[in-house]
Amino acid sequence: MFEAAELGHKVSKEEYSKREPILREQLLKAQYELLAHAKFPVIIIIGGVDGAGKGETVNLLNEWMDPRHIVTHAFGEQSDEEAERPPMWRFWRALPPKGRIGVLFGSWYTSPIVRRVLKMTKAPEVMQSIEEIRHFETMLAAEGALILKFWFHLSKDAQKKRLKALEKDPKLRWRVTDTDWERFKMYDRFRGVSEDFIRETSSGVAPWLIVEGADPNYRYLTVGTLLLEAIKQRLADKVPHVSQIPAPLEPTLDKRNIINALDYTQALTKKEYDKALEKYQGRLNALSRDPRFAGKSLICVFEGQDAAGKGSTIRRITGALDARHYRVIPIASPTEEERAQPYLWRFWRHLPRHGRVTIFDRSWYGRLLVERVEKYCSEADWMRAYQEINAFEEQMVRNNVIVVKFWVAITKDEQLRRFNERKKIAHKNFKITEEDWRNRKKWDAYERAVCDMVERTSTNVAPWHVVPANSKLFGRITILKTLCERLEKEL
Repeated sequence: MFEAAELGHKVSKEEYSKREPILREQLLKAQYELLAHAKFPVIIIIGGVDGAGKGETVNLLNEWMDPRHIVTHAFGEQSDEEAERPPMWRFWRALPPKGRIGVLFGSWYTSPIVRRVLKMTKAPEVMQSIEEIRHFETMLAAEGALILKFWFHLSKDAQKKRLKALEKDPKLRWRVTDTDWERFKMYDRFRGVSEDFIRETSSGVAPWLIVEGADPNYRYLTVGTLLLEAIKQRLADKVPHVSQIPAPLEPTLDKRNIINALDYTQALTKKEYDKALEKYQGRLNALSRDPRFAGKSLICVFEGQDAAGKGSTIRRITGALDARHYRVIPIASPTEEERAQPYLWRFWRHLPRHGRVTIFDRSWYGRLLVERVEKYCSEADWMRAYQEINAFEEQMVRNNVIVVKFWVAITKDEQLRRFNERKKIAHKNFKITEEDWRNRKKWDAYERAVCDMVERTSTNVAPWHVVPANSKLFGRITILKTLCERLEKEL
């Protein structure tokens, strides 16, 4: 795979001096056009052999273009904060918004490759990493991102020569560390593992571009030209990012309506409720302080029909927790900042550290519900969201996050009763809006969307708990009890 990058390509000083000003001017023009349109971000992944000129090339790109609109991130070892979240968390936070260019050193490829070379992982884990990377990059491309992955290559002899040359230069010897020489001893293994990763993760939407790193002039012009052409083509819409033709959505497997199949007659007396509330709040408090919970985190997802009682139930949960250790995230329409990022970005940023609880009042399932029904996104967008959401939750669970999801259900008649009650009671007026009445008119469409959502995103690691809540007291206790049981099982 790397043979073509070991042919000794060179560019003379004269040719470089002639081409560099033109390329620099065109890149700057393309960058400003990208910024003005703000239709998509550019994500540049930098990988390759130590000493192949990765840093120098990125520095030059920042010099050639306006660095105010380029976000460069260099990822090293995980911090304590990063280690307490899923591995992809820190990369999600570094994604550039639409109209900007993001350069990522030490990206999501570095750790899987290094761990494989050092024999810290086995083949199944490697394949899982590769599949996760492919899925992530496909999702980014589907969201409109232009992804360019540059692998800077040197032959074994060229790398040795480069490292020695850097060591001899007093101004540059700091770049060469003991780790660089240790990895040089494993050059052949690094090469083999890297080839496997490149072959398995180079796709039409996120191709790897191999760059020979021995000659700086050749390297700079090659990277600059490839970047320029990719941006120009995307701006001209000559390269569509993904197919917008969705696959058909099959009917639910059991052909039943899970919402209508619930028993809404279940209820509790006030006396039964008070006794159970004290029991389960105390149990939840003890579980949140259990030493075993210090190595995990909890995410509670609340979805349900308008007026189903999500807010009042959340208050009973937070009433049992230490206020310093939980956050409630109410999800509304995305902000301009959030619209400039991939859909799941605004949820990734709220993942809790170990020993903490995050409660989402509405969540990432909005794409499968309100955005689907109200046509705020394309059919292709919500169709692919099933898989993207399942992958998101699997990553969380795999990294010690306990995910508990509740659909709080009420009947159409009960919703109408609660709406009318809110209109009559002054301190509840704020809870009822014109949007609530409008959504009610689309009850059947939302019902179908909910059934599809539960069936396609209720997994072994993150199942849905569908709770009938015509009786608010019964619904609250059912949710508290279920939450305690899930925590006990996980701990």
